Amino acid sequence: MKSIISGLHLKFAEKTWNETFQLVRRCMDKPKDESKPCQPLARSLERLQEVVTVSSMNTMRSRLEMIAKQQGMGFHITEATCYLTADLFYLEVVLLPCGGAKEVKVAPHGGFPVPSESLLQPLRSKHFAEFSGKLAGLYTQYNIPGDNESKLKLFASLQCLGKDLQQISHLQRLPKDSDPQADMINNGRIGCLIAGKEDSPMKIQFFIPPTDGMKTSDLQMTDTEMVVQAAQVTVGASDVTHMLQMASVIPQPPQLDAHGYPVFLTLSEAPHEALPACFLLKLQPAIPMMLSFVKKLSHITDVAIPDVDLQWAPLPKLLMRRSRANSNGETLDEQDIIFTVPLPGGVMHSYILPGDAWEVPALRGTVVDSVPFTHPARVPALLDLLRHQCAINTLLRSCITSQCAGTDSACDLHFEVLPESETSFSVTFHRPDADSLAVLLVNVSGLHQITCTLFGAGIGDASLDEYLSTVMKRFMSIPVTLRTLYSKLEKITPAPLSPSRPATTEAENDHSAPSSTAVNDTNGALTTLSQSAAVPECSFSVSGSSVDKSELSELLPEINTSPAVNPYPFDPVGVYSHWMTNSGQLSELI
Repeated sequence: MKSIISGLHLKFAEKTWNETFQLVRRCMDKPKDESKPCQPLARSLERLQEVVTVSSMNTMRSRLEMIAKQQGMGFHITEATCYLTADLFYLEVVLLPCGGAKEVKVAPHGGFPVPSESLLQPLRSKHFAEFSGKLAGLYTQYNIPGDNESKLKLFASLQCLGKDLQQISHLQRLPKDSDPQADMINNGRIGCLIAGKEDSPMKIQFFIPPTDGMKTSDLQMTDTEMVVQAAQVTVGASDVTHMLQMASVIPQPPQLDAHGYPVFLTLSEAPHEALPACFLLKLQPAIPMMLSFVKKLSHITDVAIPDVDLQWAPLPKLLMRRSRANSNGETLDEQDIIFTVPLPGGVMHSYILPGDAWEVPALRGTVVDSVPFTHPARVPALLDLLRHQCAINTLLRSCITSQCAGTDSACDLHFEVLPESETSFSVTFHRPDADSLAVLLVNVSGLHQITCTLFGAGIGDASLDEYLSTVMKRFMSIPVTLRTLYSKLEKITPAPLSPSRPATTEAENDHSAPSSTAVNDTNGALTTLSQSAAVPECSFSVSGSSVDKSELSELLPEINTSPAVNPYPFDPVGVYSHWMTNSGQLSELI
């Protein structure tokens, strides 16, 4: 065998790369089994082409042919033009004698070839890996399931859907954000719609976290990278037949309802086809979602989300998977991990999300990568629900970092984050002004409906709740809000009882329940606090009496400081009971 290999080395030592190419191609053109091409030869050809400099038309043709076959596309040549073909589109690549690319065009089925700059530039720069990646995305865009007849119908239906979504996006509305781009993404009826082209799919950008949070954190950009949540609009196969539009379902001229949305025709009132497929919002990236939100998606669309590949886990665990490796973290047990968050001024927070508390079945979640639907009227409601989940995820992820507390780490402040409901959670911490605990309840009833309510001994200033709600909505960050709260609590001084949240004295409660004290929350609803959390004879205020509005305007310019609304009931007794029964864990944190 060694002599044979040596003989081959001597035989081809003086041959050119082109001769070697021709030999490998001749071997590949005559496989013994047409259905099973010789994989070693195919890999050899790919490796050869990767190292050979493309300096002629023939070498460029060979490279394009290899890329086409890797994508499962056909390849044809006519003079100086190469054609990469698929069922619903094809590419025209016009070559120069030197092997360069003169022009690249994309032609959808039944359409005219359109120049594509995004595909031309990688070829001109000889960045074939980039070109191959873009071609793979293009192939996925046109990879519609079914036979040829079904593919053509689905392709036509998808184009009708795209035109209706564009009509919805063009409807007038009042802006809610000073940043036009962020306003369109977070508040647009269907977000920021990027119309599909021959060489790029239709995409909807529907959520972006505020950039203000980046100015107040010392975290590395790799941990806090701003990701615009988007969804590609496409079609997918379905086990069930669905009616899909074959024409617009928005009558002309459009009529608007009371909410500013067009009045849609039902599918039975418009031309339609029954096909084994449905439209899809392919989420980019995929979104961790709680069970109740997944059910709401199906309720909106009347299309079940396939649960075959869904893997359920506590929501914090799903969010942790998006963080970097944290093998050096200190764990209290297999489920509890303490995360550290550095903030400006050298302040270090630590956050713990107890695994047992988040293991409740109703709070478990799964990662959703696509949402099926059949009618454009469902898209605005779907996006609002996805934004709602993104808001919850953003807040929780703000204290779930890749930096975990090690044995030698020193944190200034410690917090425990506990779930209270599917859309609310509490943050418990030791107060700087008293030897007691305080609880910040955070209700997230929507992207723009976020309220904070502070519970603790003698804390009764409704303006502080309003202030914290404004900070939370502006920065979408638990650490930033808690840092602000902590600095306010450090300044508190004893003051008379606040009329906005009166507390009954211990003597007044002698003829009532001996173990509780009644206080009024920001909505006037009666809330019961444990006796250990009540200070009957005094209250506290921030900076003398209330939050200084000038401070608010300096910290948060252009913020609407309307009173916050608390739509959720809250039982602080449960929170304090949890801490009393976990005093060992508390002693480790504080």
